[in-house]
Amino acid sequence: MNADVPKDTCVYMKEAIKMAKEKVILAYSGGLDTTAIIPWLRETFDYEVICVCINVGQEEEITDDNLQERASLSGASKLYIEDVVDEFAEEYVMPCVGAGAVYEHKYLLGTAMARPLIAKKLVEIARKEGASAICHGATGKGNDQIRFELGIKALAPDLKIIAPWRMTELWQMDSREAEVEYCKQHGIDLPFSMGKGYSRDRNLWHISHEGLELEDPSKAPNYDKMLVLSVTPEKAPDKMTDITLNFEKGIPVSLNGKSMKVAEIIKELNTLGGQNGIGIIDIVENRVVGMKSRGVYETPGGTILMEAHDQLEELCLDRATMECKKKLASQMAQVIYEGKWFSPLCDAMRAFVASTQQVVTGEVKLKLYKGNIIKNGTTSPYSLYNESLASFTTGDLYDHHDASGFITLFGLPETVRAKVLQNVEVNQQ
Repeated sequence: MNADVPKDTCVYMKEAIKMAKEKVILAYSGGLDTTAIIPWLRETFDYEVICVCINVGQEEEITDDNLQERASLSGASKLYIEDVVDEFAEEYVMPCVGAGAVYEHKYLLGTAMARPLIAKKLVEIARKEGASAICHGATGKGNDQIRFELGIKALAPDLKIIAPWRMTELWQMDSREAEVEYCKQHGIDLPFSMGKGYSRDRNLWHISHEGLELEDPSKAPNYDKMLVLSVTPEKAPDKMTDITLNFEKGIPVSLNGKSMKVAEIIKELNTLGGQNGIGIIDIVENRVVGMKSRGVYETPGGTILMEAHDQLEELCLDRATMECKKKLASQMAQVIYEGKWFSPLCDAMRAFVASTQQVVTGEVKLKLYKGNIIKNGTTSPYSLYNESLASFTTGDLYDHHDASGFITLFGLPETVRAKVLQNVEVNQQ
C-alpha cells in the first residue's frame, strides 16, 4: 500500500474489497423462471445479479423499460439488452444454410444455432463486469443446458456455471405456482400468466412448440391453436406466390429485386412462407441427453432459403464436392445440435463449407403454393450445366464413341469378378 495514503483510507479500502460481492451473469428473458432466479441467486449465494437479455429475433413485446423495471424489482443491479439479430443471421444461420445442415433429416437447427451466440455474449459481458459465474434457467432434461454450458466452457473455462433446475436441494420450486409464490414472498408481485400453454422458443429463424397434446405421439397437433408464423397448407391461398432470390457466394443479397440484409430477407420469407403454409414439421427427435421428444417447428423462411440455396448448388458445384458436402452436412448438424459450435471440428467444417460457397452465385426463382416450394428457373454465371453436353445431340465436347471405353474401364471390377466366378463354376463341374 502506498505510504502516502492515510491509514484510515487503507482500512476502509480493505473492508470495501472484503465486502464486495461476487457478480453473476444471468441469461434473462423477463419470464417467470428467470425472474424467480434473481432473488434466489441473491438469497442462496449472496451474488450481485446482472441480467443479460440477448435478442436473436424473438419478436416478443420486449422493451427496455419493461425489462429494466422487472429486473430491478426482482433485485438485479443491472440489465444488458443485446441486439445480435444480424450477427445471428450472418455468422450462425448462414454457415448452416451453406452446409445444408439438417438434424435427423428434418430439424433446421433453429434453437441449436442461437445458443452458442447467446453463450458467447454472456461470456463477453461476464468479462466486462468481472463476474465469476454465469447462470441459466435451462432444465436438466433438455438440450439447452448442454449448448449453453459447452459454449461457456469453450470460451471461459474459469467461470462457474449455475443451473438452478439441476440443484434440487437448493432450488425447491417445481411449478409455476411455486415460482409465483416465491416471487411474492420476496416482494415481487408481477402479472405472470398462470395458464398452461405450449413451451415455445422463438428467434429469427423459427419457432418451436412442445407440450400439451404433443406429449402424446398418437395425437394430432392442434394447429389452429398452436401456429404463430404460419397457416396450414389447406388454409393457404389458392394462388401461387412467385419469389426471386439472388445469391452472392452462397449468401442471399436480394429478394424480389430488392437488396436486403440477410436478417431482413429471412423476416420477409417468414411472412411469405407462413402465408403459404411452408415449413411446418411435426417430429420426434433424439435429444442429446438420450430421451426422445416431440415438437412442432415452424420455419417458413428458413425452409425456403435452404431450398433456394440447394437449387443453386445443384448448378454450381461439381459432383465430388456435392457428395462430400452431403456427408458432412449430417455430421455438422449433429455437432451443432450437441452444442459443439466452438469445437475445432466445427471450425474446420465451417471452413470447408465457406470454401465451397465461392461459386454459389446466381438467381433462383420459386413458386410457393399450399406448403410446396416449386422450381421456377435457376441461373448462375458459374453453372456447370452445359446444354450442348446435356442434350441428345452430339456437341463439340462429347463424342458418343468415347463412352464405350469409359464403360469398359468403369465396369472392369465387375467384369473381372464375373469371369472368376465362371471359372470356379467350370472347375467344379
